[in-house]
Amino acid sequence: MPIASLPSRFGIGCFDQAAYDFVDRLAEAGQTYWQILPMGPTGYGDSPYQSFSTFAGNPYFISLSELIRQGFLTERECEESTEGMNSKYVRYDLIFQRRFVLLRKAFEASSIETDPDYNQFVQNNSDWLPDYALFMAIKDNLGGISYLDWDEDIRMRDPEAMVTWRNKLMTDVTFYQFLQYEFYHQWHALKRYANEKGVFFIGDIPIYVALDSADTWAHPELFQLDENGVPTAVAGCPPDAFSEDGQLWGNPLYRWDAHRETGFEWWTRRIRGAYDWYDVVRLDHFRGFDEYYAVPYGEKTARKGSWLPGPGLDVFRAARRELGEFQVIAEDLGFLTDSVRQMQKDSGFPGMKILQFAFDSREDSDYMPHRYERNSVVYTGTHDNETTFSWWKGLAPEDRAVALRYLGASRFTSRKKLTWRLIELAQMSIANLCIIPMQDYLCLGSSARINTPSTIGTNWLWRMKEGAFSDKLVSRIRAMTKLYGRV
Repeated sequence: MPIASLPSRFGIGCFDQAAYDFVDRLAEAGQTYWQILPMGPTGYGDSPYQSFSTFAGNPYFISLSELIRQGFLTERECEESTEGMNSKYVRYDLIFQRRFVLLRKAFEASSIETDPDYNQFVQNNSDWLPDYALFMAIKDNLGGISYLDWDEDIRMRDPEAMVTWRNKLMTDVTFYQFLQYEFYHQWHALKRYANEKGVFFIGDIPIYVALDSADTWAHPELFQLDENGVPTAVAGCPPDAFSEDGQLWGNPLYRWDAHRETGFEWWTRRIRGAYDWYDVVRLDHFRGFDEYYAVPYGEKTARKGSWLPGPGLDVFRAARRELGEFQVIAEDLGFLTDSVRQMQKDSGFPGMKILQFAFDSREDSDYMPHRYERNSVVYTGTHDNETTFSWWKGLAPEDRAVALRYLGASRFTSRKKLTWRLIELAQMSIANLCIIPMQDYLCLGSSARINTPSTIGTNWLWRMKEGAFSDKLVSRIRAMTKLYGRV
């Protein structure tokens, strides 16, 4: 359940009472984990997998109600900012136009620089926060253009230019540090509350950072960039049965040799930061640590890419030497080579099993529940899948026939019954962990889909209706979870 999808008051889900209520409902329903999407600040396209920073939090998730409580904003100001918004979908266009105006008002009313807790926060996060805050301040000052289009001196971080810009934009830099202080403070309060209720968070580490990000700008030596700071190659995946041109993601690729020379220090900081936010981390695109697909920069499609060797498990061995043991889920979806399978086996990380991928009439799929290993995590679908309710309608007749035989049914009288039967199949499987998208528990259709890969403009929008997580639904989830020994 994405944070943005909570039925919060002011246009987008955030760390307000709706989040605490959702935790309460999960606890009542006997649930132990709440999996969310990445929480970084988003830009064009609103994808949480294309963030301006791998360490920063999304200012949209800051609770306006909490800022009202602190006396930084008024109820009327916040209410007026929601004109034209609705409870069904996030209006990112309106949020973008209005939210930072409100947050700026809150900052100006806060006298934050006199707060010792704020100053301690800035000091504790000095390894990333000043660079991020300056990056965003410059970006705002230049009309939001990519840092690749900045003047050479500041784009290449000339020391004189850095001092000049920091002095020029000192107030704006402090504003962005204030936003991160509020985000971290509010998130940790919610996380403490959830953990005390026996609810723990699963969150993502996207394998790549965005090209236009503070990470790339601040650490060009860690990425495959030329002497002018321009990428030599970018990330993607090759053509397959679903996409004849492949997928051109456009993220900068890592210089794994440079990371290795530092003992993977940046990655260790990144993993430490993830466990400051989450209890369990899902490693996005796990295959990329074995081999990654590199597309020459400037190509219009991913057709001309090539596979290159990744760092393997050395990243995680280095992190564990520094941080100790940590819980991981490996996102191992898609085509897997023998070397990837061996890497996952050696890691001990549980992989993902998606029921929507199970019923293939052409072969006995690895996603069939009778083929699961206990050390795995089963889902009906992920944020990239259609909701199960709508998936069934679009399933090929021959695949639907396989599913019906597997489920021991000749037909289902409704797609709601079918959806619940698949939830039951996931819960009764041998997989150690079972995660069900909230939209499937609610039996919602395609309008509640979170993301359609390789598309832009219609994703990350869905919001849960207030009251949808009802007493009746809580009881039904708890009864099923208890029946299959998962409470």
